[in-house]
Amino acid sequence: MRVVGLRLEPGQTVPEHRNAIPVALIVTGGRLHFDDGVHSGDVGAGEMLLINPGERHTYHADIETSAYLVFAGLPGVRSRTWTLRRKA
Repeated sequence: MRVVGLRLEPGQTVPEHRNAIPVALIVTGGRLHFDDGVHSGDVGAGEMLLINPGERHTYHADIETSAYLVFAGLPGVRSRTWTLRRKA
């Protein structure tokens, strides 16, 4: 697992890209607009967005925004998509 801090200034955009491993994006301040070409929306402070391997996506901040990206896996190792399951 690897954790990376992200800080975006107002108007800043992360260009479209994709990751080889699953990523959890946790917004800690501000608001982040995301778009994966099919779905789009906003993720606010205290909220999390799960991104599956290979999904193209982009981020944009209208206000100063900070977040953590949690990379859950190793490059070159077969990744599984995120699933949210309830324990029985």
